[in-house]
Amino acid sequence: MSAFDYRNFDDRRQNSANAKAALLAKFKARPPVDDPEMIAKAKARQEVARAREERIRERDAARIAAETQAAEAKRAREEAELAAQIARAEAEAAASQERKAAELAAKKTLRDARYAARKAKVKTRR
Repeated sequence: MSAFDYRNFDDRRQNSANAKAALLAKFKARPPVDDPEMIAKAKARQEVARAREERIRERDAARIAAETQAAEAKRAREEAELAAQIARAEAEAAASQERKAAELAAKKTLRDARYAARKAKVKTRR
């Protein structure tokens, strides 16, 4: 059900004309653009907008600096881990090489002992 109870067409037309007149009066009641009060309000809005933009820029700069610092810390940590892995790999390689050299020396000693025993055996037969 409608909130307004218009009885006939003339009432509707009169109410419409009154509404249009009210809108026109409201528009005309606005102060002109060159009014000092309007200029002051516009300047105040501009200052607020400028301050807001400055805060946004500062916040973005701080965020970017924090992200950069975090990325640098992560990169340094990864480089340290990589250096530690390389050092472990080199130490393992050196230890493996020492073990192989020791095994070769032990095999050579055993081979030489067998060879010497064979030579001694041949000398004792003669």
